Amino acid sequence: MAAFTTSDGLEIFFLDEGDRTALPVLCLPGLTRNETDFDHVAPHLRDVRLIRMAFRGRGRSGRDGNFRNYAVPVEARDALELLDHLDISRAAILGTSRGGIVAMYLAATNRHRLAGVALNDIGPVLESEGRENILGFLGKQPQETSIEELAQAMADRTPGFVGVPRERWEFLTANSVIDTASGFRLNYDPKLRDAVLEQTRHSLDAWPFFDALEGLPLALLRGENSGLLSAGTAAEMRRRRPDMIYAEIPDRGHCPFLDEPESVAAIRRWLQQLQ
Repeated sequence: MAAFTTSDGLEIFFLDEGDRTALPVLCLPGLTRNETDFDHVAPHLRDVRLIRMAFRGRGRSGRDGNFRNYAVPVEARDALELLDHLDISRAAILGTSRGGIVAMYLAATNRHRLAGVALNDIGPVLESEGRENILGFLGKQPQETSIEELAQAMADRTPGFVGVPRERWEFLTANSVIDTASGFRLNYDPKLRDAVLEQTRHSLDAWPFFDALEGLPLALLRGENSGLLSAGTAAEMRRRRPDMIYAEIPDRGHCPFLDEPESVAAIRRWLQQLQ
């Protein structure tokens, strides 16, 4: 892994893999996750320059003393500064959940930096069921004492997933916590909860951010059982962008892992539009 320092002095970690002359694809992870969000799809994307970023406050990236900086505009600025650091003028973005929200924000504010966007189980409307589920565990330190217990807890609080091997839950768990002398601790700043709670008090019509993607190669993956992205919202997104590549991933909630056959096929079709 490598790191760069943002304009406000925070260290951001990232992975930069593949042919430096190939299409740069910037992978932006989910709310509490980090660059490992894309470990399972990475083997299917060996023909691109795959850049994976850990947002501030997550993983090995620096914790911000002001929790209000855990906000989409700041995270979008960090993404642009990473591209600047790597001397990349335009990149495609594969965004999972929070990462997809950042991608839509960038389309509205810095569209010229985007070559295309693929959204993983995210849209302009976040259903209350999914938001409440996330708030049920966000920022709360784990009480379990083993990876096996943590994996079971993650599986229990992640509805809509069918037939997922225990090894996958253990992998996700191992990357979401840090094993310390005093027990497991979150692998992100718990104050992220304060930021989300404050931000959810302000309602915002996010459809203009989605509409800002007009003209860009676009893909949407939706977990069949997603509690955050409803079938109705996905249908409206498809109505507004009939050219959008769309895949509904069976036996998945929020969010698909991206290595499902349907996910890989949709991402590959999207990448072909970018060539």
